[in-house]
Amino acid sequence: MSRLTWISLAVAALCQIMLGAGIAQARDGTIEVMSFNVRLPIDKGVNSWERRRGLAAEMIRRIAPDVIGTQELHKRQGDDIVRLLPAYGWIGIDRRGGHDDEHMGLFYRRDRLNLIEFGNFWLSDTPDVPGSISWGHPLPRMTTWALFETKDDKRRFYVLNTHFPYRAEDEDARMKGALMLRQRIDALPADIPVVLTGDFNTTPDSQIHAALTERLADVRIAAPSRSGPDDTFHNFTGKADRRIDWILTRGLDVRSTQTVTDHRGEMQTSDHFPIVATLAWPTSR
Repeated sequence: MSRLTWISLAVAALCQIMLGAGIAQARDGTIEVMSFNVRLPIDKGVNSWERRRGLAAEMIRRIAPDVIGTQELHKRQGDDIVRLLPAYGWIGIDRRGGHDDEHMGLFYRRDRLNLIEFGNFWLSDTPDVPGSISWGHPLPRMTTWALFETKDDKRRFYVLNTHFPYRAEDEDARMKGALMLRQRIDALPADIPVVLTGDFNTTPDSQIHAALTERLADVRIAAPSRSGPDDTFHNFTGKADRRIDWILTRGLDVRSTQTVTDHRGEMQTSDHFPIVATLAWPTSR
């Protein structure tokens, strides 16, 4: 085997190692954010978590987002993802204040970002009480947030990640949650950009969307470049019929967005399509 062939094989092997760790090229002045309802690990058959976790990790590895806001995440799913993609770390507690239930876990690329601080609050009349429930819905609903700083140019941004209640009769609770989020975001420093990710369990023609987009831009509407279907919830069919997963932002320019439809035959990454946005700091900053 020639020396040139050995060098080519070594380079190829190094590239595979980097991809396996979820490492991609540094981005010049942009961040890539994903929102991904991973679906809690209760399903059997082809779309059980044990079978689809590899596909989900391959999808994340391919896109290599800087931050992922997840919904319905259980601790073992989060641990599986970072085991398969060790370039990522993840933070969060579950909706009851421990690690046995659903998390609003935030994943971030440790090669790209420093985690400055993070926390949680509950969508209730007592937001600082873990597991608290108000407004008539049956389960705790919460938000996990973090302040990140880019390692290359020391720019900071907040990410908030949430999951609204799902029943038709929870519309009032969804609105109260939206108003709480809006108030919390308004209280953040105006000069630090904000990204909100989530499964909002309502569509863009709702009053909930209108309340949030008074302050924030919906990336699917604002992006000059869009790919993939508008709708995101497909119940493992691959044919979505509602756009209930959103990425909203303040203080960042929206470059592009995509709805990710990766699958392997009948196997899907989840019962929701992940969504991704490429965001940039305005050139005037």
